[in-house]
Formats: sequence, C-alpha cells, structure tokens
Amino acid sequence: MFARVSHVALALLALAAAPLAARESLGVYESWAAFRDADPARCYAIAKAQGKLPAPAYASVSTWPGKGVRGAVHIVLSRDAAAKGSVRLTVGDKRFILVAKGRNAWAVDPQGDAAIVAAMRSASRMSVSAGSTNGGSFTDRYSLAGAATAIDAATVGCAKR
Repeated sequence: MFARVSHVALALLALAAAPLAARESLGVYESWAAFRDADPARCYAIAKAQGKLPAPAYASVSTWPGKGVRGAVHIVLSRDAAAKGSVRLTVGDKRFILVAKGRNAWAVDPQGDAAIVAAMRSASRMSVSAGSTNGGSFTDRYSLAGAATAIDAATVGCAKR
C-alpha cells in the first residue's frame, strides 16, 4: 500500500508543476511516471528521490521532438551543488560526472545522456553525490524500478504526436 501511495504522490507532484490542461499522464511504472506536455511538445519519465530531504529532488529523462532532443537526463538536486565541486552520478556500477548549476545537473553531452540511460535500463538503483554550498556533501538516491518502462512510454508518447 505504501509504495502505491508514493507513486500517486509522485504523479500528483509532477502534475502540480504545470497547468493540468497541458500535461497528460502516460502512466505510473513502479517508482517512475511518464508524462506528455502539449506545448511545447515534450515527453518525459520522472522519479522523486527517496528519503527525507531538505528539498524535493527529481530525476528525469526527456524527449523534445521539436528540438530534436531524445533521452536528455536532468537531475534536480536536494541542495545547491558547490560551484567548484563535481557532481557524481552512480548508476549500478557505472559512474558519470555531471555538469551542475545550483540545484540542476545534466549529462555533459548527448553521448553522456545515452550512456546514462543505457545504464539506467540495467541497474536497480542510482545515486547523485555532490559537495553542497554549505561545505558538506550530500547524496540523493533513486530506485530505478520502472525506469525503463517509463522512459519507453515517454519516447512512444512523443513519437505518436
């Protein structure tokens, strides 16, 4: 029951981020959900970080058909990342360095996006670690249960447009 409630909460949080008329749910898949925005056209899979955090943290994989973007990884961190530090993404046994500004982090380039998404498809967990602006460090953790299906739903959702 608890897992189902958190999935519903995830879907509601994502819906609250934009006008209801513009967002269409493509489904909830374990700890991930998929959505389609009408204008501008965008489809994405999204998950909320686990645990008690100082601010909500999310991971998403987006497709923007009008911009020719597919599989773009974006992480909203639970804290601001230190400007001089690195943000490290661990997906299963693979490690990636992300580009960050404030609470936002991205893959370095489209090849990095593709490598991260490929790793997400075969792993069960991922984490993002960084130094924070207050001098400490932090780690946001995610379950990847349902991630591959949600990513596929988002990709198909924008292909049908």
